[in-house]
Amino acid sequence: MITRNVVILDCQVAGISGDMLLGALLDLGANQNKVISAVNTVKDHLKGCKDLRISIRDVIRKDVRAKLVEITVEETFKYRTGKQLKDALVKCLESIDISTNAKTFAISSLETLLMAEMIIHNKSINNIHLHELGSADTLIDIIGVATAADSLKLFNNSVIYSTPVAVGGGIFESSHGYLASPALVTLEILKSKHFIIRGGPINAELTTPTGAALLVNLATQSIRFFPEVIPSKIGYGAGKYDFKEFPNVLRVCIGKSSEQYCLFEEVYILETNLDDVSGELMGYVIEGLLKEGAKDVSIIPMTTKKSRPGVIVKVIVTEDNLEQIMEKLMKETGTLGIRIIPAKRCILQREIISTEVSIQGRKESVRVKSARNIKGDIIRIKPEYEDVKRIADELKMPLREIMEIVITEVRRRMQDEKG
Repeated sequence: MITRNVVILDCQVAGISGDMLLGALLDLGANQNKVISAVNTVKDHLKGCKDLRISIRDVIRKDVRAKLVEITVEETFKYRTGKQLKDALVKCLESIDISTNAKTFAISSLETLLMAEMIIHNKSINNIHLHELGSADTLIDIIGVATAADSLKLFNNSVIYSTPVAVGGGIFESSHGYLASPALVTLEILKSKHFIIRGGPINAELTTPTGAALLVNLATQSIRFFPEVIPSKIGYGAGKYDFKEFPNVLRVCIGKSSEQYCLFEEVYILETNLDDVSGELMGYVIEGLLKEGAKDVSIIPMTTKKSRPGVIVKVIVTEDNLEQIMEKLMKETGTLGIRIIPAKRCILQREIISTEVSIQGRKESVRVKSARNIKGDIIRIKPEYEDVKRIADELKMPLREIMEIVITEVRRRMQDEKG
């Protein structure tokens, strides 16, 4: 049996913010000195940031002890652009000693924030004017969480889940005037990664944009209930305010789960029989279901009543998009009924990375799909076809040779990183 870490970010009562997540990770035992040293690089690389001080202490939130992180920043700025913030983050990360995975997480978290801003305001990264999010606090939270999570080795041999995210409610004041909670950016971020949200239970902004961005880049899946796990550590991160209705605390639980080879995921299999649709329509249906978030769609030939040829449409979905996929399947095909089969599937950890390889003395950028088991063993490496085709055409080399070179080089690097 293989033992792996299971991490649950429990946001269902008090939501999540960057400082709450950082507090919970420090409460779990993250290296406090390393975190403080890392966040202090912000004042060296973010223009307009003159000084910052970080305070870490235990507080009580409605009779629950939790770790509170308070940041005091002395800075002068009217607004910062997305590019200014990203350039400063990159410089900070270059100056601190954390893993490549932690640095990738930090950059991805900021990019998630900026992408949501770009969508909402329909502006490029250079033209986005960040007011509240342009503060040094944003980079401090991102760098602090990346360093703390790296200290706890959460980027190694861990699967991380999130419970439904409490977003609060009511109206709050911002640089854009009065807005409803959840904030525009927060909702866009949680929507982009299909995370489950719930309103209330009070009129307050419980989940912040930075908290949401960190959450969706750290957690791989949004689930309604805790998975099967043996808890070993629990950390509590305190929010700024002490609400009378509930403990304003983010809870992070780390435990162990024994599974044989891969990650397990709860899914539903949707099936329906069709005997009166054309091939063109089925192609359109497959494309539409995948765009809606279906995990997989397959078409199986069959013989129906009266010996007519037909097909079985089989769709794999998760609980969060079950109803919308069923609705689309019914509307597009005209089927009168769908079979719903709960199932568990075993999946490898998959990622798409962009890497540089040297071919005939030239540096070429190639996207590569990789799959690993729970131990981190590399099971499969597959270069993106369009990338290797382009290189093969430019260098007048066989496609097969280019793929072999890329696979060999990427496998060597990944094995070196694993150590």
